[in-house]
Amino acid sequence: MSQATLPPIGMLAELTHRCPLQCVYCSNPLELLKANREMPTEAWIALFEQAADLGVLQIHLSGGEPTLRPDLEILIKTLSRRGVYTNLITAGVGIAEGRIEAMADAGLDHVQISFQGALAPTTEKIGNNRGSHQKKIETARRVRAVGLPLTINAPVHRHNMEEVPAFIDLALELDAERLEIANVQYAGWALLNRNALMPDRQAVEREVEIVRAAQEQLYGILTVDFVTPDYFAIYPKPCMGGWARDAFMVAPDGTVLPCHAAGTIPNLVFERFGDRNLADIWHNSPAFNAFRGTDWMSEPCRSCDRQEIDWGGCRCQAMAIAGSAAATDPACIKSPLHARMEALINEAMASDRDVFQYRRIGAAPALPPAATIR
Repeated sequence: MSQATLPPIGMLAELTHRCPLQCVYCSNPLELLKANREMPTEAWIALFEQAADLGVLQIHLSGGEPTLRPDLEILIKTLSRRGVYTNLITAGVGIAEGRIEAMADAGLDHVQISFQGALAPTTEKIGNNRGSHQKKIETARRVRAVGLPLTINAPVHRHNMEEVPAFIDLALELDAERLEIANVQYAGWALLNRNALMPDRQAVEREVEIVRAAQEQLYGILTVDFVTPDYFAIYPKPCMGGWARDAFMVAPDGTVLPCHAAGTIPNLVFERFGDRNLADIWHNSPAFNAFRGTDWMSEPCRSCDRQEIDWGGCRCQAMAIAGSAAATDPACIKSPLHARMEALINEAMASDRDVFQYRRIGAAPALPPAATIR
């Protein structure tokens, strides 16, 4: 069934790939862009103006670490003037005194701080940055002191899954409105470190029980969102709400993509803002239309009653595991390749699970051999 292309409502703006942390689960591409390839202030302003004209209602300002951009307040003010809701996604490390207040004055609506662990040793191990945990706590308190709502983002994997109860306590202690327990999605640096990050099934089952209990007990006090772990799922998630269905992202150099990892699909060409205007890219780009709607689907998706629930799942995960972006996401139990998910879990259980490749700007490291990801 063909789907009409509606205006997008959400956008992720990755303003920079620079970051004080080197998180091993980062979803940024392995080939990180240096500062000299970032779009200048005036280009981002033009893009945000066009996004507002296109119908975008909320923009997540991310990276890397977006506060490394000295023009961040100018960008926030531009979006505030257009009535676009702004959410700052930050590591919460190294933000200068007075900067949070300045961003609030510019019209920032919300702050999301990522914690690599609920406990300091975990945060510092995963992010490879000593002292970062306490800095994050201090930043969270500064956010609440200026009256901005706060989300604590907890990317969860083997090395911190047992800290989920402590993440809940931390969010309550910091007066957060929302806690996102986000099981790591295996793209970018997380795919490179998949064997080291993969939890075991029993740990995932305990995690689910803890989260469900917290959602019930803390209803009306703390919103606890849960991003399920694809490798242990029966059905896939609708990645980004469906490929180019209602949201998109922009890389630091202005490349416009349907999602974080779309650049890993080798037969698609993604265009840069400036070479083409944003509305034209959204509506007419061959890459954006490649997996939009349901016409592209083959069996079992084509006849599945879930096709407009999960939209075929994640195209990038299908590329990484099935070897084709047009395949049914192997996370789906109806996929003929679903057994590969269990095989990859078993492979991870048998591997050296404490060896990380830390995120860094420079030559891109190689992904695992094809035999381990097909």
